[in-house]
Amino acid sequence: MPMKRILLVDDYPDALEIWGLYLRSLGYDVETADDGLKAVQQAHAHLPDIIVLDLELPGITGFEAAVRLRAADDTKDIPLIAATGYSHAKQLDQARQCGFDSIVLKPCEPSALVAEIERLLREAERGPLLQEQPVPVKRLSQNR
Repeated sequence: MPMKRILLVDDYPDALEIWGLYLRSLGYDVETADDGLKAVQQAHAHLPDIIVLDLELPGITGFEAAVRLRAADDTKDIPLIAATGYSHAKQLDQARQCGFDSIVLKPCEPSALVAEIERLLREAERGPLLQEQPVPVKRLSQNR
């Protein structure tokens, strides 16, 4: 099976480094971006298999990045995971409306995020994800 490419987007450098190292150790090809506009540009340039995107980003927010990715023919079917510290229903509903396929609440266990990545990759191999269905919010961990 070919190596799957993940675009990991967060404005916190330590998060990019730690998550990037962890995902690479599992055999993923990981690219990173530290703002929303770079994420959109990289997605169009490299067409990752999945994108893990923080919602609060400089440049453009993760919400706006998701809307732009969903509007473009080349990126509209790439699975999007919102990785966020937001837990209020308003922001989570907004993420769903912007086109995210899944939402994971940070902080989360690394294995739980990987399980969600793998689930969405399996679904994507079966065909385009259905955006009309509600996306469950997964409270993966509350490590503090």
